[in-house]
Amino acid sequence: MDFLFTPWRYAYVTTANNPGGCVFCGLIQAKNDEEALVVHRAKYCFVVLNAFPYTSGHAMVVPYEHVDQLQKLSQPAAEEMMALSQRMEGVMRELYHPDGINLGMNLGKAAGAGVASHIHMHILPRWFADVNFMTSVGETRVLPEDLQTTYKRFREKF
Repeated sequence: MDFLFTPWRYAYVTTANNPGGCVFCGLIQAKNDEEALVVHRAKYCFVVLNAFPYTSGHAMVVPYEHVDQLQKLSQPAAEEMMALSQRMEGVMRELYHPDGINLGMNLGKAAGAGVASHIHMHILPRWFADVNFMTSVGETRVLPEDLQTTYKRFREKF
């Protein structure tokens, strides 16, 4: 197996689930939305790009409430989370013309949550050809668009 070194991830992996170190709670307090990759702030939730995307266009809808279970989320926040997910689906379809869209949550570490203490909805465009030899053989992802370009494209739609 080849190794791809990503030293910038160290700050994320060492603070993501620490008390007081929640990456999403930090984004809520961010002073510069573009730097924080926060695309849109609504009343109960915000939309942010995944800083370590699986594919170009990978975004998340995150409630301001710091809860670890969907059932603990207030009804207004849950409704807004779904409304923003619907809106992001439309934005992604318009901008990227994907063959499909992945939408989902990983609740708890055993379910694959990278940030288990603060729920969030992933939404990302998918294409039939996005699983190519680089991912399956080279164990490396190739992203055709940089985060700042994705940010600007999404931000314009809000």
